[in-house]
Amino acid sequence: MNLLEHHAKALVLDPAGIPLLDAVWCDTTTEVTAAVERLGPCVVKAQVPTGKRGKAGGIRLAHTPQEARDAAEAILGMTIDGHVADAVLVENLAPIAREFYAAVLHEPRERTALILFAAEGGMDIEEIAAKNSGAVRRHLVDLNSGFTLPEALTMVKGLGSGDVERQVADILVALYQRYRETDAELIEVNPLAELKDGRVIALDCKFTLDDAAAFRQHELADVAAAEKMTKLEAEAAGLGLKFIELDGDIGILANGAGLTMTTMDVVSYLGGSPANFLEIGGDAYTKAEPALKLLLSKPGLRALVVNFCGAFARTDVMTRGVVDAWRALSPEIPVFFSVHGTGEDEAVALLKETLGIEPFDLMEDAVLAAIEAVQ
Repeated sequence: MNLLEHHAKALVLDPAGIPLLDAVWCDTTTEVTAAVERLGPCVVKAQVPTGKRGKAGGIRLAHTPQEARDAAEAILGMTIDGHVADAVLVENLAPIAREFYAAVLHEPRERTALILFAAEGGMDIEEIAAKNSGAVRRHLVDLNSGFTLPEALTMVKGLGSGDVERQVADILVALYQRYRETDAELIEVNPLAELKDGRVIALDCKFTLDDAAAFRQHELADVAAAEKMTKLEAEAAGLGLKFIELDGDIGILANGAGLTMTTMDVVSYLGGSPANFLEIGGDAYTKAEPALKLLLSKPGLRALVVNFCGAFARTDVMTRGVVDAWRALSPEIPVFFSVHGTGEDEAVALLKETLGIEPFDLMEDAVLAAIEAVQ
């Protein structure tokens, strides 16, 4: 779940005492004009849950109320990376001396948090990192001891003024603390700016909440931006199915998110291209027919892998759901099954008797057969 800049600043950064500029949320040009009359010269920023707003024309300077109104008229209704800007944030125009980059995010390989800092920030941070990998400083957190001020000071050493180094280090420590408190997947401040008067201010904030923690982060989850969905993804959401559309041609049905993602990874590893994420575990097998119908409607689908592995869930019950759906819809694309676990013998017998299909002993063999079928 992603938060808009305004909500990320108000609910994530401000409670941690991280310095921010005065700002006003506006969704009409009249409100924007009034905000600039009160705040003075400002930046008008599109509120959409995506980056590169500046390059898309979604961030504009305004020194007068009329300039602000013109900027708002240009931004409101603008589409940026598939998101429509229906609100803007009007924020004080700050005299920037230099820009930094700071972030806290998951490091899955090390199973810990990763702190990132760069003495250069702004819209081109990716290009800067690509040209000079050493430009971005990295610190893997020891979760037992946390992230300390001395460690933060080591990360920012060399910025010049000791006062600026301390301000930036304090902000890094606060970002990590909020990362832990808010169940974040990512907190990114870009730019983190040193102003000409020596203050260090967070000029932007990107925040991603771990979906699984939404039940205990109600305040954040309630204001999360709507996900950008394809037509099929929106249809699946209406059916209560978690479906993610991809660009490949090999469809995947599996029980459990982990097994579904593993199957996708195997398809990619063996040279194929997965068409989707769609898991029908739990009681979702009762929706096998609408799930299969949805998947079959995806353009370019040329084969299907069904991968069931049961412990508490019975694979024969899930297989029955897919078999009934297959017989009802009579699709013509080739399908390849791999079934293991509780109810495996019954599931295999069911596939042989009803569809005349022999499941593969190994998931990899089912995936390879699907890849060969589409080549």
